[in-house]
Amino acid sequence: MNWDRIEGNWKEFKGKAITQWGRLTDDDVDRVAGKRTDLAGLIQQKYGKTREEAEREIDTWISRH
Repeated sequence: MNWDRIEGNWKEFKGKAITQWGRLTDDDVDRVAGKRTDLAGLIQQKYGKTREEAEREIDTWISRH
């Protein structure tokens, strides 16, 4: 799946994002609004990961959906 599809259907995917990254709140995920760079930034902030680690996690998450 490509990110454009996720971004276009963010309301559907935001619950899945919260399930994947439990430290993200509904408000966090609403602010992301489907923007991959914003999601990566939140993952970095909430989990203390590098940008590369966050991007890899997102890629893994995308590959499962």
